[in-house]
Amino acid sequence: MAVLALRLGFVAPPYPRTSSGRFAFSPLVLPRRRQRRGVGDVHGDLSQTRAALVLAGVLSAESEGHLWTGGRTVLVQVGDILDRGEDEIAILSLLSSLNMQAKSQGGAVFQVNGNHETMNVEGDFRYCDPGGFDECVRFLDYLDECDGNWDNAFLNWINVCERRKKEYGALPNGDWRPWDFVKKQKGFAARSSLLKRGGPLACELARHPVVLKINDLVFCHGGLLPHHVQYGIERMNREVSMWMKCSGEDSDDETDIPFIATRGYDSVVWSRMYSQDPAERTRRALMLSSIVAEQTLEAVGAKGMVVGHTPQMHGVNCKCDGKVWCVDVGMSSGILYSRPEVLEIVNDRPRVLKKRRELYDEMEVLDYL
Repeated sequence: MAVLALRLGFVAPPYPRTSSGRFAFSPLVLPRRRQRRGVGDVHGDLSQTRAALVLAGVLSAESEGHLWTGGRTVLVQVGDILDRGEDEIAILSLLSSLNMQAKSQGGAVFQVNGNHETMNVEGDFRYCDPGGFDECVRFLDYLDECDGNWDNAFLNWINVCERRKKEYGALPNGDWRPWDFVKKQKGFAARSSLLKRGGPLACELARHPVVLKINDLVFCHGGLLPHHVQYGIERMNREVSMWMKCSGEDSDDETDIPFIATRGYDSVVWSRMYSQDPAERTRRALMLSSIVAEQTLEAVGAKGMVVGHTPQMHGVNCKCDGKVWCVDVGMSSGILYSRPEVLEIVNDRPRVLKKRRELYDEMEVLDYL
């Protein structure tokens, strides 16, 4: 997963296919001199998510309140909030709450779905942390207490999730083996009801695209390839959304899982063509990746791409001759538990912000010319 923050100026209306033959799609257009900042995958780690957002300058440092401090910033989160951590719904709630606050100040929060979001809607829970199942149970209980009012429960979950976790941890029968089996079954059922196609959490995910373009940058989880552009970016976004929102019982050809976006090694959410470690690839493969990236960006009228999906062992970096920024640093405790890093781009000049290892309150800045 990656997050990008940009100072919001104005939003242009959708533009048509260009006369040059480029496959144009609806972009978000901002003044060039506005700051743009990006952060990587968070995988259910609320503490690291908060640290990354504070570093990005969009969240208050206080542990309570979860106040938006980004002003007219636009925040783009590019996937893999789900799995490997125990606070997935809390993170989704936090981003939704920040979005509402941001809009009141002229900003906004966007998310782009990743492979772990689509896997969970398919019912693939192999990578769900045990605590993730527990959170689903706690959230459904809280939803009942809110009389089934989804908006109230979902938006406020970030404010009550930690207290509810402590309360559930104090319940009896925690070490009784038969109860452990029942608990697992209950957790699986709760997660299924929330994330199945047409379920309330699946419908929340359906609000978000798999590809987003802001100015001359494209954001996606795995990587955008030429055949995705040929297929149609808005078409992919629409089909993934419809697939998530429509229940399995109502499924037809128009709501089947869009393979090109969500399945296979070369799909938008699964591709690693741009983000693999260069040391693990041949020179020919590296040259091919750069050529494909250039062709893809030319087709959509963009200059660069920001992706997540593949943890970068040496932190945020650019690949493909500077065309693709890889911002997944594996910060979640379920991955590498690395320190958060932020990609910042101002006037087309990128730099990486990170916390110093020795002094966590000090910031280290690395400039890239």
